Amino acid sequence: MNHEQLSPADEPEQPGTAPDSGEGAAVLPFPDRFRKTPRPAPDTDRDEEPGGVDPDEVDLPDDEGEDDERRPVEGTLVDPAPAADPSTPAEIRAAKTAARLPVFPAWLRSTEEFRAVATWAAGHYCAVSAYHAVRAPLYVGKVAAYAPRGGWRWAGGVRRWVFDAEGAPLRAAAARAEDIEEYLKLTRVRNARVRLRLIVSTIAATVLIIAGTLLALTLSSFLWWSTVFAVLMLLGQVGMPADQRLIDPARVKFRHRKLSADIVTRAFVAAGLTRADQGLTFPRPITQEGDGWRVVVDLPFGKTFTHALKAHEQLASGLDAAQTQVFLDRDPSSARRVSMWVAKRDPLAVPTGRSPLIHTDRVDFWKPFPWGMDERGNEVMVTMLWLSLLVGAVPRQGKTFSARTIALAAALDPYVRLYVFDGKASPDWRRFDKVAHRIGFGIAPYNGIDPVQVLLGALRELKADVESRYQRLSELPISVCPEGKLTPELSRNKSMGMPLTLVVVDEVQEYLQHPEHGGEILDLMVYLARVAPAVGVSLLTSTQKPDDKACPSVLRDQHQARFSLRVGSWQVSDVVLGAGSYSEGLDASRLLKSHKGVGLLKGMSDDSGIVRNYLADGADAERVLTRARALRESEGTLSGLAAGETMPTGDAADLLADVAAVMPATEAKAWSETLVDRLAELRPDVYGEWAVMEPKAKATQLANALKPYGIETGQVWLKTDDGSNPNRRGLKREDILAAVAVRKRSGS
Repeated sequence: MNHEQLSPADEPEQPGTAPDSGEGAAVLPFPDRFRKTPRPAPDTDRDEEPGGVDPDEVDLPDDEGEDDERRPVEGTLVDPAPAADPSTPAEIRAAKTAARLPVFPAWLRSTEEFRAVATWAAGHYCAVSAYHAVRAPLYVGKVAAYAPRGGWRWAGGVRRWVFDAEGAPLRAAAARAEDIEEYLKLTRVRNARVRLRLIVSTIAATVLIIAGTLLALTLSSFLWWSTVFAVLMLLGQVGMPADQRLIDPARVKFRHRKLSADIVTRAFVAAGLTRADQGLTFPRPITQEGDGWRVVVDLPFGKTFTHALKAHEQLASGLDAAQTQVFLDRDPSSARRVSMWVAKRDPLAVPTGRSPLIHTDRVDFWKPFPWGMDERGNEVMVTMLWLSLLVGAVPRQGKTFSARTIALAAALDPYVRLYVFDGKASPDWRRFDKVAHRIGFGIAPYNGIDPVQVLLGALRELKADVESRYQRLSELPISVCPEGKLTPELSRNKSMGMPLTLVVVDEVQEYLQHPEHGGEILDLMVYLARVAPAVGVSLLTSTQKPDDKACPSVLRDQHQARFSLRVGSWQVSDVVLGAGSYSEGLDASRLLKSHKGVGLLKGMSDDSGIVRNYLADGADAERVLTRARALRESEGTLSGLAAGETMPTGDAADLLADVAAVMPATEAKAWSETLVDRLAELRPDVYGEWAVMEPKAKATQLANALKPYGIETGQVWLKTDDGSNPNRRGLKREDILAAVAVRKRSGS
């Protein structure tokens, strides 16, 4: 697939307009699929350039002085389109001639096709010949092993034929019934047969002996032994067990058959959806669609699509196909109508290949971009505009790769701001530091930076930005901001400061379960998922634990789009895709372990279906991000960390040092509430809110803050001024010093 970038110079220049500054550069002409909204119709009543209006130079339209004569008058007649002439006999004959099928198939009429077929045939039969040549000694061994057994079987068959063994059961039955007349009749018939067959077998044996002797005397040694070998092969084949073959097959039997109405009816009968005497109704004929067949059937009255969905596995068995080859679709015209696509092979096991983004110079994030293919091989185009996306799957099924492809598309649009956070601190997202405005890895502090604090600060920053965008958009004139919504022109205007923003949080459960900041992170992400997409800030979260404890439903339910790769059960699939998805036929647990990068997409458009993601590995991502950084540098849109801004250090990164500072060397242990008061005195701007808590809440707050460092609070006995020795939660100084030493050794 070639994706050519259109430069602004290639676009037709409108009279009276200024040259484009590059902010509206034309990009990939990808086909539309999974479009969130229909393409807007051109506004014929406005004279603005298609590129939009510059918000900094807004002039209200002035209707005075326009030439009214050039305006069409209502009711004015125009020339009707010329009517098409009726087809002539010559045209009919020409059409019939064009409809004739060629005498020879296409591969015989094309030199390239003929060469390809001949090359394939030569290679195929050479491979088959080599396969059997290598196994020839094994075949000889089988013949030697089973030839005596075959000779014994052949001799036994001859003996049974000569002595009329097939009539023995009839004679035995007559004897048991004491029917003397019948028994004597059968005996006379048997004796006559045996005499005749003895004569025939004797003559045949004599002829074979004489022929064998003559052949041994007249044939050459090679022909004689070839004849012996052929006889042994025949005897070996007779002596082979029923479940084995003398010659191994060189290939798996190629299954290619046409789907017929009889096969479909048989499948629905086997699944219990109809009876043999009831049959099915086919409102449309079975047609070939892509690499499979499209079948539409009407079930008997009382049966619904839900019944067919529950019998999905039985239907696949009745069609003699794998379950992953049968796809059921609900037909909106009738509850009993089922639309079914049957693939000729497992389409989910077919690789989609590399992502087109690898060879793309630039992407317009306002338009759909390629994410993968569906089960029929059609390209799936997706968009992150006006929505948030949740990706869920068990580990090692391609969850991170799927999310990263969307982030790579965003990186190739220089006017998209990226926030990237990875809860598991894997190498998958490291190279996004070339383009990301904010970035963080894991939950443990490193090099004086606490990524949890960085995420928390970024989410607070985003919330303030979203609130500001709503206020500013509502104040803009309608000519600049129709209906108060963000437009491509506004998002690319640097002076407005409202670029499209993509926030990616991989393994989000790691941040949501943080003992100290998890609650606030959850609240901020719920706000962004619910409110931010409408002003161009989209949230993409992924998790391998979509349960209510790790990723609460209050956050999951705010995602308008869901994508589930393989999960453990249909209940988990429903959690990721939303309640009721299973009844709609969406069950990600049916995907196989080998279906990496394959998932069910719901909510991106009115259609829900399977997406086989394109592949972009680490090396591909490196090349794309290098190109994306160069693009942003040329456009002057690098910001945040990518532009060299110093990463803010988190307060929690100094918590160990602060606790060690407020515990003098003469104090081996201290109560938690006492330490909180001392911390508040040391840094009131950081720990001041802790000091106003109740004593028990102070101890809990300090325990949660120290838990990521592996420090557990326990019961501590200390004497008070009145001589008592109460038992309260506290810390030992040696535990703090040990944690500080571990952090220093690890270089954090």
